[in-house]
Amino acid sequence: MMRLELVKRPQRSMLFSALSPFIAFGLTMIAGAILFALLGVNPLTAFRIYFIEPVSQVWQLHELAIKAAPLILIAVGLSVCYKANIWNIGAEGQFILGGIFGSAVPVLFPGFEGPLVLPLMLVFGMVGGAAYAAIPALLKTRFGTNEILTSLMLVYVAQLFLDWLVRGPWRDPQGHGFPQTIQFNDSAVLPELMPDAGRANWGFVFALVAAVLIWVLMSRLLKGFEVRVLGSSPRAGRFAGFGLNRMVFFAFLLSGALAGLAGISEVSGAIGQLQPVISPGYGFTAIIVAFLGRLNPLGIVAAGLVLALTYLGGEAVQSALGISDKVARVFQGMLLFFVLGCDTLIHYRIRLVGMALAKGAAKLDAAPKLKEAR
Repeated sequence: MMRLELVKRPQRSMLFSALSPFIAFGLTMIAGAILFALLGVNPLTAFRIYFIEPVSQVWQLHELAIKAAPLILIAVGLSVCYKANIWNIGAEGQFILGGIFGSAVPVLFPGFEGPLVLPLMLVFGMVGGAAYAAIPALLKTRFGTNEILTSLMLVYVAQLFLDWLVRGPWRDPQGHGFPQTIQFNDSAVLPELMPDAGRANWGFVFALVAAVLIWVLMSRLLKGFEVRVLGSSPRAGRFAGFGLNRMVFFAFLLSGALAGLAGISEVSGAIGQLQPVISPGYGFTAIIVAFLGRLNPLGIVAAGLVLALTYLGGEAVQSALGISDKVARVFQGMLLFFVLGCDTLIHYRIRLVGMALAKGAAKLDAAPKLKEAR
């Protein structure tokens, strides 16, 4: 019998490493054209509606910024985790908890108005996201649990908690039975950047500032060097005196705080109140954004705009062509698949081996380890 085996390349191609996101995007476009053709739609017409029409007017660019802001904020935080080889998959839950914590100020104290309201909401949002991210960090460092599973499962806890709040204790008594909180007062609403041109608010500015600050952290400061060392070689990091457990908490708390900031920015800016659903999946899409941006905060800004366009394009083809808005999710999934596929083939080559040969190689690899153990 024969089987496929991935063998690490002794040296990866720097050219293809740089071109990987563009190759992945091109392959996604080809697969998307096949998808539209199977749906009975002219691919050129679909691509025009999907990628060009949603950004053809100024107000549409504002909508693009609204969609991109949470993606960039969350992905920038996730890039620190992934650089440290810490797999935070629960940014969606941290986003929701940030929205809940920040909304506590205008919901529980509706008469509290003034210039302090919004800063308090933003701080509370960051604290909520960081506190929720601390749970998988604690479980990993204290009990050795897998952070992928714990952070992911906590997403569903956050979603159900939000649903219970807006249908129960925080429901607007004057809301005619709809599951939502009261509308935030003017002091609790994130200001728009250019009200005469569109709805884009300061959340997009927060995202750009966060990207620049994290870029400085990762490329110019000792903490960024610590992240990279522990991510590539934990043993070398321990010899250098870097603490792995401290890094787990640092990465999770930073990532959770930025996700929480994205959550309260979305609630106080684009929505204006808490609802049962405050995210179309930003926390999961941000994972694609992080990898498409090569875990580089500045690259993540461009990737965030591209993925934000898929949300607007999905809505556009739904209304213009009668296609399900789930097409956007399909595009995002294909993009992640091709990004990971390209990266895998850049770092590894595929080898076809026989089962007997593979077992023999495994025994040869294990022999030195057994000798050392003796």
